[in-house]
Amino acid sequence: MATRRHQDQLADDLPTRLAATRALTLALAEPLSDADATIQPHPDASPAKWHLAHSTWFFETFVLRDHSPGYQAYDERWAYLFNSYYEGEGERHERARRGMISRPSLDEVRAWRATVDSALQEALPGLPDRARALVELGIQHEQQHQELFLTDILATFAENPLEPAYGPLRHCERSEAIQPSAAGLPRRFAARNDGGGWLPGLDGIVEIGATGETFAYDCETPRHRVLLHPHAIAGRCVSNGEWREFMAEGGYDEPRLWLSEGWDWRRANGIERPLYWAEDGQSAFTLAGRRDIDPAAPVAHVSFYEADAFARWAGARLPTEAEWESCFATADPTIGNQLDEACAVLPKSGGGPFGEVWQWTGSAFLPYPGFVPAEGTVGEYNGKFMCGQFVLKGASCATPRGHSRVSYRNFFPAGARWQFTGVRLARDI
Repeated sequence: MATRRHQDQLADDLPTRLAATRALTLALAEPLSDADATIQPHPDASPAKWHLAHSTWFFETFVLRDHSPGYQAYDERWAYLFNSYYEGEGERHERARRGMISRPSLDEVRAWRATVDSALQEALPGLPDRARALVELGIQHEQQHQELFLTDILATFAENPLEPAYGPLRHCERSEAIQPSAAGLPRRFAARNDGGGWLPGLDGIVEIGATGETFAYDCETPRHRVLLHPHAIAGRCVSNGEWREFMAEGGYDEPRLWLSEGWDWRRANGIERPLYWAEDGQSAFTLAGRRDIDPAAPVAHVSFYEADAFARWAGARLPTEAEWESCFATADPTIGNQLDEACAVLPKSGGGPFGEVWQWTGSAFLPYPGFVPAEGTVGEYNGKFMCGQFVLKGASCATPRGHSRVSYRNFFPAGARWQFTGVRLARDI
């Protein structure tokens, strides 16, 4: 949540930002048929229609039902279908079977959204501060689902042998200059590619976590001190070309590079290359259809297990979240290749810490010292997942611009790779 000062700053533009966020979600769904929007490619992903419905359920339940007297649920049966994991809201449809929800139709979900949007805009002027804070949370929540919408529809279309394209490819970028040091690179890593170099990391006691100057989720708080040892962080992410070298040198076949659990995961799932790559490593399936792989672009769709194995192969390691956050504390999180409009997205070469791909850290997603979940059922949003997850930092090409910040703690289990997840290396000094 944000401080009272930040809430006051946002008060005047809350209706505008709410409308823009809701409109972007609809625009993302515009190219899809009802069948496209109903399919669930795997249990960790959700149908596009479900994303549109769940984000609407969130506003209807936590804002309109609880803070807008007289509001009647659009269809009381739909709460069971579109609750995600909020135990405080009762029973819900099984996550792995969301793709079986053929009704309501996509058009019916759109009509529901329109009704809720109208009610929200009408209710906003009279909402108490607590409810307005929930509207802000709902905007941030829906932006998360916009990214999930794109990654899940990519996974959906990847299941089709015809390999349909979601849409034309457009890059949305505002450039940022990063000045890495001239220090040497780790064994094998980018020694001849672009001289990415190293950013000297801070050492000693640093502070990380949300400052209260902008919106933040409860898991980003409280701000606290961490002791860092001398280290450096790579000036850019690992590229596709470097990943090919890792593959060519048998990186996927060398058990000494892998964590035991990661090696078992690799063998059980037959993992030999990043998700969506062709067997020859020359092309990959993307939201814009099958495309040649750019060797200079950041590698994407790799798991924590793969990232950790690559780092060991490269003579480096993954950064901790405190190292990453302290290194990029002054970077502008609105700059880089991120989502500005409904379009197919793809990581591209160049860029800074925000945009292109989320970057795995070596840090488990655990509570900060003194962490207190948000009040009410929305307190289930983050805290209940602080087990078996790893933190990712930055933003990706599918992250709505303005959604991320240096304190942001994205998190996924170690085997997840259908998101735009990549690798930035660190090393001890």
